[in-house]
Amino acid sequence: MKTERRNFDKEAASWDERPYRVKLAKDIGDAIRREVTIRPDMDAMDFGCGTGLLTIQLQPLVRSITGVDSSQGMLDTLNGKITKLGLPNARTMLVDLDKGDFLSGSYQLIVSNMTLHHVKNIGRLFEQFYDVLTPSGYLCLADLDPDGGQFHGDNTGVFHFGFDRTELRRTLAEKGFDDIQVTSATEMVRQTSEGEMRTFTIFLMTGQKAPVGRG
Repeated sequence: MKTERRNFDKEAASWDERPYRVKLAKDIGDAIRREVTIRPDMDAMDFGCGTGLLTIQLQPLVRSITGVDSSQGMLDTLNGKITKLGLPNARTMLVDLDKGDFLSGSYQLIVSNMTLHHVKNIGRLFEQFYDVLTPSGYLCLADLDPDGGQFHGDNTGVFHFGFDRTELRRTLAEKGFDDIQVTSATEMVRQTSEGEMRTFTIFLMTGQKAPVGRG
């Protein structure tokens, strides 16, 4: 497993040119709307937002949304979209967990799409999610089922070859989340590093921080 840092800054300008990335973000956005109730008084965070394919989808539905990423290049691309589209309730935040940064703010909804497998210590990340969520806030995580390391042609910066749903659910529960649900959100057919076509499945796992007076 190659775990060196992947240079997302270099990929940012052409990121949206891959149709499967656009479709994936739309499918995950649709799944989130099915599984949780998004309200117009919510402040939301899109963790690992990249160029904001999911951020832009959710923006009209919430009071505010913050796109968080460790790549300034990705955030620059998203900032360009925010300016072009005139979105006053959207902003970005550079957070690099590998450099010791911490999440900040207060949110009723946190979403993350295909980012967990790039995070070395997901338990510590879940603790930070819990800290910045308000009571009764929702966490929505989309990522790969176990893929044997075949999803990425180059596994640079990949710390997890997908996730076992039961184990991930257990980790979320250990970090204090309630009402954890998981569903198959979408699938993607793409070529493996061996040149074969394979279908990869992507789940959506949701959890909720306990309301005031519980937990």
